[in-house]
Amino acid sequence: MGMNQTITVTPPGIPLTGHVSPPGSKSITNRALLLAALAEGTSHLRGALKSDDTRHMSNALRQMGVTIDEPDDTSFVVTGTGQLQVPDAPLFLGNAGTAVRFLTAAVCTVNGRVTLDGDHYMQKRPIGPLLDALRKSGLSAESATGCPPVVVQGNGSIKATRFEIDGGLSSQYVSALLMLAACGDGPIEVALTGNDIGARGYIDLTIACMREFGAQVEVVNDALWRVLPTGYSACDYLIEPDASAATYLWAAQALTHGKIDLGVAAEAFTQPDAKAMEIIAQFPHMPAVINGSQMQDAIPTLAVLAAFNETPVRFVDLANLRVKECDRVQALHDGLNQVRPGLASVDGDDLLVASDPGLAGTDSQALIDSHSDHRIAMCFALAGLKVSGVRIQDPDCVGKTYPGYWHALEFLGVRLERGSL
Repeated sequence: MGMNQTITVTPPGIPLTGHVSPPGSKSITNRALLLAALAEGTSHLRGALKSDDTRHMSNALRQMGVTIDEPDDTSFVVTGTGQLQVPDAPLFLGNAGTAVRFLTAAVCTVNGRVTLDGDHYMQKRPIGPLLDALRKSGLSAESATGCPPVVVQGNGSIKATRFEIDGGLSSQYVSALLMLAACGDGPIEVALTGNDIGARGYIDLTIACMREFGAQVEVVNDALWRVLPTGYSACDYLIEPDASAATYLWAAQALTHGKIDLGVAAEAFTQPDAKAMEIIAQFPHMPAVINGSQMQDAIPTLAVLAAFNETPVRFVDLANLRVKECDRVQALHDGLNQVRPGLASVDGDDLLVASDPGLAGTDSQALIDSHSDHRIAMCFALAGLKVSGVRIQDPDCVGKTYPGYWHALEFLGVRLERGSL
């Protein structure tokens, strides 16, 4: 399996119509799993995502003494004691960024030594700013490279009164510290050292989830939060569908003039990527400039859609995309130019897409290197809805967040052909 496997998408030539339910939100599922594990008692999580990322999170929590049952495809029943235990082996977290970053902070509550590691992609993803913030507050968190593996030496209590973090590289660092702060011995302030923050909407998501599990968080201003030492209480929690996953279906609808019913309105989502629908709705007259900072995971979807737009599109503020599962700016550039040479160029951290509606209906021998990145694989399937011959490497990497993606496309009437290099 892996990079030797391919999937070729055949343009359907008809509007895509039907009802498809996107999976549960990865972002919310991994937050809820952690908070339920830190709580005392049994929590029922419904509407959850079962994927590689949430499997890594749940397995790591099980290693630390949390009981997690899975009664069906969209539920977790989590029973915690209020205290994570020392695992008997390193926590292996694949390429799950939320799991690595959230757990690096959370395991500071453990009374003992915890090693967190991931696959070779994760070992290139920076975590230095989070480790610096923990160390400055008297906690022990070390990494030889500034990326995983990370070694945390906890003493069972959090005596810090303030965490200071540069959230410019990732909002996940801020979320990790906020969730840890409720486990403090006393109130803890979480403060940004700069004004920049990757995808601020995810902080709102974190705080909403914390409050559901009994935390008390005061938003002092845009750069300061005060968290009381409440710990967490078990609860029943319904997880909304994944907005990032929904963007592919919204774009497929726009590209084929179809009607895909997701069972949930775009405005009902609380996740930042749902804002992409406002731009997708303007296709084929998308804005000339699109800022990617606050809906980062939707940018691959929008970049491929932009290839078929009436006018060129420049995507700006994409620095965070370079430290995702792969360098997504480069991967999008390379993939678009596989579809047709000259379709994309890079200017610093900006991606320029030389849109051409005439691209639809053409043939291509594009071989898309997905870099085992679920979002790259899923977004270039959209190109295959309009251009013949688009092959995508390592199609099963979509299992990271949307295991049923290819099945959903087939259900809507898209013909897929699996092969190998």
